[in-house]
Amino acid sequence: MEAVILAGIAKRVLDELLKNPYRTIELRSARNVLAVEKAMDEALRLFLTYEPFEDVSTGTEGLLADLVEAKQLETRIPWEESDEREITVCRAKVKLVGLGRVVEVERSERILVAKVRELLPHEMSMG
Repeated sequence: MEAVILAGIAKRVLDELLKNPYRTIELRSARNVLAVEKAMDEALRLFLTYEPFEDVSTGTEGLLADLVEAKQLETRIPWEESDEREITVCRAKVKLVGLGRVVEVERSERILVAKVRELLPHEMSMG
Protein backbone atom coordinates (compact mmCIF):
# COMPACT_ATOMS: atom_id res chain seq x y z
CA MET A 1 0.00 0.00 0.00
CA GLU A 2 1.10 3.60 -0.50
CA ALA A 3 1.61 5.89 2.46
CA VAL A 4 2.94 9.38 3.06
CA ILE A 5 5.90 9.39 5.45
CA LEU A 6 6.03 11.50 8.60
CA ALA A 7 9.71 11.37 9.57
CA GLY A 8 11.46 12.23 12.82
CA ILE A 9 8.50 11.45 15.08
CA ALA A 10 9.46 11.21 18.75
CA LYS A 11 9.70 7.71 20.26
CA ARG A 12 7.33 8.76 23.05
CA VAL A 13 4.63 9.58 20.46
CA LEU A 14 5.10 6.24 18.70
CA ASP A 15 4.93 4.39 22.04
CA GLU A 16 1.77 6.26 23.08
CA LEU A 17 0.14 5.46 19.74
CA LEU A 18 0.85 1.75 20.28
CA LYS A 19 -0.89 1.95 23.68
CA ASN A 20 -3.86 4.03 22.50
CA PRO A 21 -4.79 3.76 18.80
CA TYR A 22 -6.14 7.32 18.58
CA ARG A 23 -3.84 10.29 19.12
CA THR A 24 -3.53 13.91 18.06
CA ILE A 25 0.03 14.78 17.12
CA GLU A 26 1.41 18.28 16.71
CA LEU A 27 3.73 18.72 13.74
CA ARG A 28 6.05 21.69 13.20
CA SER A 29 8.39 20.34 10.53
CA ALA A 30 7.50 21.89 7.16
CA ARG A 31 8.00 18.50 5.46
CA ASN A 32 5.61 16.77 7.84
CA VAL A 33 3.00 19.55 7.49
CA LEU A 34 3.19 19.19 3.68
CA ALA A 35 2.97 15.40 4.02
CA VAL A 36 -0.27 15.69 6.01
CA GLU A 37 -1.69 18.01 3.33
CA LYS A 38 -0.86 15.43 0.65
CA ALA A 39 -2.41 12.62 2.70
CA MET A 40 -5.60 14.68 3.06
CA ASP A 41 -5.74 15.58 -0.64
CA GLU A 42 -5.11 12.05 -1.90
CA ALA A 43 -6.71 10.05 0.94
CA LEU A 44 -3.45 8.23 1.65
CA ARG A 45 -2.37 6.53 4.85
CA LEU A 46 0.43 7.90 7.00
CA PHE A 47 3.63 6.07 7.89
CA LEU A 48 5.15 7.43 11.10
CA THR A 49 8.80 6.72 11.81
CA TYR A 50 11.46 7.81 14.27
CA GLU A 51 14.06 7.95 11.48
CA PRO A 52 14.99 11.40 10.14
CA PHE A 53 13.88 12.33 6.61
CA GLU A 54 17.32 11.72 5.08
CA ASP A 55 17.60 8.21 6.57
CA VAL A 56 14.25 6.81 5.41
CA SER A 57 14.91 4.02 2.92
CA THR A 58 13.90 0.47 2.05
CA GLY A 59 13.62 -1.48 5.30
CA THR A 60 12.69 1.48 7.54
CA GLU A 61 10.11 0.41 10.11
CA GLY A 62 7.32 2.42 11.67
CA LEU A 63 3.60 2.69 12.31
CA LEU A 64 0.80 2.84 9.73
CA ALA A 65 -2.06 5.18 10.58
CA ASP A 66 -5.19 6.62 9.04
CA LEU A 67 -5.55 10.40 9.09
CA VAL A 68 -8.83 11.13 10.86
CA GLU A 69 -8.65 14.92 10.91
CA ALA A 70 -6.08 17.70 10.42
CA LYS A 71 -5.96 21.42 11.18
CA GLN A 72 -3.31 24.01 10.42
CA LEU A 73 -2.74 26.75 12.94
CA GLU A 74 -0.65 29.89 12.64
CA THR A 75 1.16 30.56 15.90
CA ARG A 76 2.93 33.78 16.78
CA ILE A 77 6.22 33.47 18.61
CA PRO A 78 8.12 36.10 20.61
CA TRP A 79 10.61 37.90 18.38
CA GLU A 80 13.39 37.26 20.90
CA GLU A 81 13.24 33.50 20.26
CA SER A 82 13.37 33.45 16.47
CA ASP A 83 14.00 35.43 13.32
CA GLU A 84 10.45 34.63 12.23
CA ARG A 85 7.32 35.99 13.83
CA GLU A 86 5.01 33.05 13.27
CA ILE A 87 5.13 29.36 12.53
CA THR A 88 2.66 26.94 11.00
CA VAL A 89 1.67 24.08 13.23
CA CYS A 90 -0.43 21.16 12.07
CA ARG A 91 -2.51 19.15 14.52
CA ALA A 92 -3.30 15.75 13.01
CA LYS A 93 -5.58 13.20 14.62
CA VAL A 94 -4.49 9.72 13.61
CA LYS A 95 -5.76 6.18 14.13
CA LEU A 96 -3.26 3.35 14.37
CA VAL A 97 -3.70 0.72 11.66
CA GLY A 98 -0.66 -1.43 12.29
CA LEU A 99 3.06 -1.88 11.94
CA GLY A 100 4.86 -1.42 8.64
CA ARG A 101 8.13 -1.59 6.74
CA VAL A 102 9.10 0.53 3.72
CA VAL A 103 9.46 -1.53 0.55
CA GLU A 104 10.14 1.31 -1.88
CA VAL A 105 10.60 5.07 -1.43
CA GLU A 106 9.46 7.68 -3.94
CA ARG A 107 10.82 11.16 -3.27
CA SER A 108 8.14 13.54 -4.44
CA GLU A 109 8.92 17.26 -4.28
CA ARG A 110 9.68 17.90 -0.59
CA ILE A 111 7.94 14.86 0.86
CA LEU A 112 8.31 11.09 0.80
CA VAL A 113 5.69 8.68 -0.45
CA ALA A 114 6.46 5.01 0.02
CA LYS A 115 5.16 1.58 -0.72
CA VAL A 116 4.75 0.00 2.70
CA ARG A 117 4.15 -3.60 3.69
CA GLU A 118 2.05 -4.16 6.78
CA LEU A 119 3.87 -6.32 9.35
CA LEU A 120 2.77 -8.82 11.93
CA PRO A 121 3.91 -7.92 15.48
CA HIS A 122 6.57 -10.68 15.61
CA GLU A 123 8.22 -9.26 12.44
CA MET A 124 8.82 -5.82 13.97
CA SER A 125 12.27 -4.96 15.32
CA MET A 126 11.62 -1.29 16.19
CA GLY A 127 12.71 -0.77 19.80
